[in-house]
Amino acid sequence: MSKKSGKDKDKANSTGTIALNKRARHEYYFEDRFEAGLALQGWELKAIRAGRAIIGESYAMVLNNELFLIGAQITPLSQASTHVVADPHRTRKLLLHRREIDTLIGRVQRDGYTVVPTSLYWKGNKVKAEVVLAKGKQSHDKRDVARDRDWARDKQRAMRAHNKNA
Repeated sequence: MSKKSGKDKDKANSTGTIALNKRARHEYYFEDRFEAGLALQGWELKAIRAGRAIIGESYAMVLNNELFLIGAQITPLSQASTHVVADPHRTRKLLLHRREIDTLIGRVQRDGYTVVPTSLYWKGNKVKAEVVLAKGKQSHDKRDVARDRDWARDKQRAMRAHNKNA
């Protein structure tokens, strides 16, 4: 067995982001964040390494006191597996501690929260999902956030112009 050079080690253990759910920040208020593992098949891991994961339309749901990721798309590679029928929208199990699952179940059922995946990323050689306990925004809340963002941008622009002339 040969040793890997420094460049090969960096590629193998990269801790980069795989996929982001950018729309979730616009649609929800975030409360608590949890890190969950994913139960994946071999072809899915190969496809994720090739950058074929999309979680924009996905959500997490509780079934039989377990948490599942629904709606995430992992497009299979054509050459990866010929003997397995690959389902890109397969329901995948999220791996959390029992106490975390119980917390999520309680908050969803009692308080009306939603569990939303916000990102997929590498942690060592494992794929992790960041799931967030979130509350939905109303349309007027979304307009308020957009107005505040525009005002902050205009304020920064005015400050730069003022400091340039001074």
